[in-house]
Amino acid sequence: MNVKRGEIVELNIEKYAFEGRGIAKVEKGSIVPEAIDESKNKYVVFVDGSYPGDKVRAKLTKIKKSYAEARVTEIIKPSDLRVKARCKFFGTCGGCKQQDLDYSTQTKFKQQQVEEIFTKMGGFNDLAIEEILPSEKIFFYRNKMEFSFAEKRWLTEEEIKSGKKIEKDFALGLHIPKIYDKVLDIDECFLQSDYSNGILNLTRKFFKERNSSICSAENQEGFLRNLVIRQSHHSDDVMVNIVTSSENDELMNEYKSKLLEAIPQITTIVNNINLKKASVAVGDYEKVVYGNGFIYDTIGEYKFRISANSFFQTNTLQAEKLYQTALDFAELNGDEIVYDLYSGAGTISIFISTHCKEVYAFETVESAVNDAQENAILNNINNVHFISADLYKSFLPIVDERKLPKPDLIILDPPRSGMHKNTIEDVIKLSPEKIVYVSCNPTTQVRDIKSFCDSGYRLIKIKPVDMFPHTYHIENVALMMKNN
Repeated sequence: MNVKRGEIVELNIEKYAFEGRGIAKVEKGSIVPEAIDESKNKYVVFVDGSYPGDKVRAKLTKIKKSYAEARVTEIIKPSDLRVKARCKFFGTCGGCKQQDLDYSTQTKFKQQQVEEIFTKMGGFNDLAIEEILPSEKIFFYRNKMEFSFAEKRWLTEEEIKSGKKIEKDFALGLHIPKIYDKVLDIDECFLQSDYSNGILNLTRKFFKERNSSICSAENQEGFLRNLVIRQSHHSDDVMVNIVTSSENDELMNEYKSKLLEAIPQITTIVNNINLKKASVAVGDYEKVVYGNGFIYDTIGEYKFRISANSFFQTNTLQAEKLYQTALDFAELNGDEIVYDLYSGAGTISIFISTHCKEVYAFETVESAVNDAQENAILNNINNVHFISADLYKSFLPIVDERKLPKPDLIILDPPRSGMHKNTIEDVIKLSPEKIVYVSCNPTTQVRDIKSFCDSGYRLIKIKPVDMFPHTYHIENVALMMKNN
């Protein structure tokens, strides 16, 4: 059989691959005989929407010499690993990729994913791989949800088949994967809270009734951009942040009154005004419509002030486990000088502050540095020093200029893209005895760790921490020590 892209094939799923895809292995020559590497007896097909044990029909989307890609069109026989997804939007919405997979199996696959990245991609075999820390809550675990307004609504298959007349020019919800200009209009989500769903639905109704315009993805004209809801897990604080492209105080005050009348639990309302063309839920400036413009949450024994645009770990309960893992790996005795790179709002720095002598926290985003300084004051922490630094160039000149003491330990918590090579070189020059690397992307993490290990460090151990149930994302903590 010599099939082409777009054709349907029947496959048995044998293994699990990265990013939530199943793997089918077919006999050489059964799909595209002229494309097979002669040294291999099996041809690999990566199948979106499948799990080990599934028998499926799948549409081929890409055919290469050594592999093919496909997506499920029909499940002929479901895997025993499958469960019924709780959300009616699952499969269309891009938020949860694995809600139909048993949670214990999700964590098992994530553990395997991290192990394979480090042993096969990284080539590390002489290290300890600790057991994954599962999430305490698998629903209603997020403290932040970001929804988008769109003037083009994505219709589900059920809506199309219903034959009903559906309004298509107003949506508030979540983007469909790889579709930048259409949004799935949702009325419930099980990732944050019932409060969040109430705010979402009231906001949609309020602005639709007033015929408010939506900022177009094409020409960037229109008023409404995003709705961002932040909620504390350890207090009753709830923030509503409405992101618009201009000011309208009269409308915002009316919106405030309707919100508070229906949901009095809301403690603050903020209007971020984004004047840029970029479709981001961050304003050039903000106006506080109600309350003080902040919420407060705790990690461990520490309290943190969270503004509308602050970075704060999305799963509060798991954040404490993540930071405790980093602290356990560090094995501090109280006398160390610690550098915390990509320190954000100061959460890790403050969390470890009583276990070491001094912490010097470096962060690129100025507003995050301001938040961190406020959080240190809030917790009466005096041994943490927050410093603005461009971690995409070099922070060593700041260390030299201020005559900062050399670090015994450096903690790294970069974005998904990993570290810039200049920052890696700076860390190597500082030559700390230990490096603890916290990452939300093990693939870029192992790339960076290989650079450290090529320059005098050895990888001791790693431990995955699941921050995002029902997704294929995984955090990982790694400990490196300098070779003596």
